Amino acid sequence: MTFSIIGRDDQTGDVGVAVASKFLAVGAFVPYVRAGVGAVATQSYVNPMFGPQGLDGMADAMAPDAVAARFRAEDPDIEQRQFGLVSATGASTTFTGADCFDWAGGWAAPNVAIQGNILAGADVVDAMRAAWEATAGQALPVRCLLYTSPSPRD
Repeated sequence: MTFSIIGRDDQTGDVGVAVASKFLAVGAFVPYVRAGVGAVATQSYVNPMFGPQGLDGMADAMAPDAVAARFRAEDPDIEQRQFGLVSATGASTTFTGADCFDWAGGWAAPNVAIQGNILAGADVVDAMRAAWEATAGQALPVRCLLYTSPSPRD
């Protein structure tokens, strides 16, 4: 079970990643952020090169969709992968390969990419999206941490 969010604050331009997982070393493999460039979250049979390559691509003015297309074209195991990208301009994308463990999927919109695998269902991503939308105007860390913290009733 891994789910992540990449968010960008439209007012400050700050970008951040929050992730939760059953994998103990998740912080060493999933989140990648570079000031003034953007952020990448790579998960589900992580390709550890997606973080640095994604950031380098966005630093070279590649849009997240173009970076994702490069990943799909060059990685023979792409169908086991899942990732999201958000650029410093707020452009975003998410990808879930067909061979990720169920349930897996994601959602992306300007300033945000949400993705998860081995989840209870699509309602997890839907709840993350609803929380992101409901907290518009709040500080980025608050918006991102709402997705990785248990609800008060849990």
